[in-house]
Amino acid sequence: MKIVLASNNPGKLTELHAMFAPLGFELITQGSLGIAEAAEPFHTFIENALAKARHAAQHSGLPAVADDAGLCVDAFGGLPGVDTAYYATKFGYAKGDDNNVRALLEQMHGLDNRRAAMVSTLVAVRSAQDPEPLVAVGRVVGEITREPMGSNGFGFDPVMFIPEFGQTFAQLPTEVKNANSHRGRAARAMVALMRERWL
Repeated sequence: MKIVLASNNPGKLTELHAMFAPLGFELITQGSLGIAEAAEPFHTFIENALAKARHAAQHSGLPAVADDAGLCVDAFGGLPGVDTAYYATKFGYAKGDDNNVRALLEQMHGLDNRRAAMVSTLVAVRSAQDPEPLVAVGRVVGEITREPMGSNGFGFDPVMFIPEFGQTFAQLPTEVKNANSHRGRAARAMVALMRERWL
C-alpha cells in the first residue's frame, strides 16, 4: 500500500520509511507527487499534523501520514514547540538546523533549568475526510547541553542529551536513535495502530 508522507524533509522520510517498511507500506513524499506543503497555522502538534495529513490525502487520493514535531523547553514554557523549525529566524538568523542550535544555546546561556522534551505527533488518515484519524505521540525528555556534541542526526539532536544513554541523540548510532527517539516511539505506536485498524 502506498502512503503519502506529508513532508519533504529527507531526515523524516529516511527514519519513517524504515519503520513503516515491515507493514508493507511504501512511503512516498508529497513533493514527489507535486503537492505543495500545507499551511500550519495552529499552536499544537496534533492540529498541524492533522491539517498536513488531510491536505496530502486530499491532493493525492491516497492515505497519508504526517508528523509534526518539535522541541519543548521547560524554561521557555514549552516553546519553541510547533515553531521549532523556524526558531532561529526569531533571533535574526536564517532558517536552518545549525542556526537553530546556535540560537537556542544563546537564549539558554546562563540558565540552569535545561530540561526539554522532543515531541513527535503522527497522524494518519485513510482519506481527506477520514472521521477516525490515527494519532500516535512519542516523547523523549532530556536536557539541553551547553555545546553541540556528535554529528549523527539532524535538528536539535546534537544538543539533546538523553540521560538514559549518557549521550546526545547525535552521538548515538542511527539504529539506537531511531528506536528511542520521539519519532521512533511515535512511529512504533502508529505501526501498532495501523496493524490493528487498517490491516
